[in-house]
Amino acid sequence: MEQSSGIQASLSGRYASALFQLARDENKLAAVEASLGGVKQALAESAELRALTSSPLIGREAAGKAIGAVAATMGLDPLTTNFLGVLAENRRLGSLSAIIRDFNKLAARQRGEASAEVVSAHPLDDGQIATLKTRLKSMIGSEVAVDLKVDPSILGGLIVRLGSRQIDGSIRTKLNTLAQAMKG
Repeated sequence: MEQSSGIQASLSGRYASALFQLARDENKLAAVEASLGGVKQALAESAELRALTSSPLIGREAAGKAIGAVAATMGLDPLTTNFLGVLAENRRLGSLSAIIRDFNKLAARQRGEASAEVVSAHPLDDGQIATLKTRLKSMIGSEVAVDLKVDPSILGGLIVRLGSRQIDGSIRTKLNTLAQAMKG
């Protein structure tokens, strides 16, 4: 399978590629993708889990036991559970969010989808997500998997990154442009 050299060039990309290849070889892509989706959501919702993955004060053994307990509680598939253990052992849990993002890009590419990063000021509802996917599909001609992020600092609107293209419709950018124009 052809993989983007951009993804493989990064640390998170190498881990994501390794997990992707293992999951593909064992026909467990859907299970791993679902488990990683749960981990991504848990990272967004739990300050304790974010602290576990990012704290340099937590040793390898303690991080491994803690992440194993979290995986068991969440009911993650065995491949993802083992992978998280490897990350803990190698002190790479801090890269978990980036690894999940890169894995999702690889999985989307495997399904023939493009992937887009979408930043909004507030969480989007299902209708808004469906409309966004439809518009992006009409722009590029293929299905689009979206990676949603919330950043209140953009004030409103959306920032969409699709490959090397970026569409910035944020209110913050519009205000900055207006301020620059007023300075003359």
